[in-house]
Amino acid sequence: MCLLLCLLAISLAQNPATADTDIFQVLPQDKQLSTFGGFSCATFSFIGRQAKVVKPRKVAQGAPWVWRARFWAHEPQADSALLARGFHVVYCDVAELYGNAHAIEIWNHFYAFLHKAGLSSKVALEGFSRGGIYVYNWAIVNPEKVSCVYADAPVLDMKSWPGGKGRSAGSPKDWEIFKQDFNLKTEEEAMQFKGNPLDNVDKIVKGGFPMLHVCGDDDEAVPIEENTTLFEQRVKALGGNITVIHKPGVKHHPHSLKDPSPIVAFILRATYN
Repeated sequence: MCLLLCLLAISLAQNPATADTDIFQVLPQDKQLSTFGGFSCATFSFIGRQAKVVKPRKVAQGAPWVWRARFWAHEPQADSALLARGFHVVYCDVAELYGNAHAIEIWNHFYAFLHKAGLSSKVALEGFSRGGIYVYNWAIVNPEKVSCVYADAPVLDMKSWPGGKGRSAGSPKDWEIFKQDFNLKTEEEAMQFKGNPLDNVDKIVKGGFPMLHVCGDDDEAVPIEENTTLFEQRVKALGGNITVIHKPGVKHHPHSLKDPSPIVAFILRATYN
């Protein structure tokens, strides 16, 4: 890991990037090039994890960016619309670490790398489903680096999913992975775990960034009443800034909105206001 970080630092020193520079020039030479919705995409290894950067045709003022936490390219309507408006869209796979300290450490390095490469000091975080855990746990540690959070049908309490301790059937396999990730030896320890976004609303609100959740009201996998509804109530009680878009009759899928305009408008406001 240290060797890779040193090489990346050397690359940046030799190729200082600005908002007017092609960011691909400072990515590893062995990157693989492809397309994402008609935009150029680079895939490369970062600290042993798959990473992706999609660049706009013209970089917007301030070099803004969106960071997809999980489920790359799933329902990409908002990502594509923001690329068209000059945002970069990035991804660094930390599955399946459920936002633990190791995941946050990797993401801290990834943020530092991309910021030094010329992207804005603040990023719009995008968390689909279990990605909600990742974005909020990283935001708790790095509030000054977050412009906003867009969470889509997010997991906010791992007892709900993958634990299946409420209305959701959960995922026994993922529940065991979660316990291993946080070194929880027993079911009792897992039930007493306090590292969920829902457990740390006070810390999230202190970050001062706006939040947008898009949720299906009939979500069977990540029930809204066990996740976003409780989260929204606690955020508002503490004076936080959260908006929830409800999709009546919709289950966990499909994510996002067919017309991503409300999501795009939210991220644009948070970026430029």
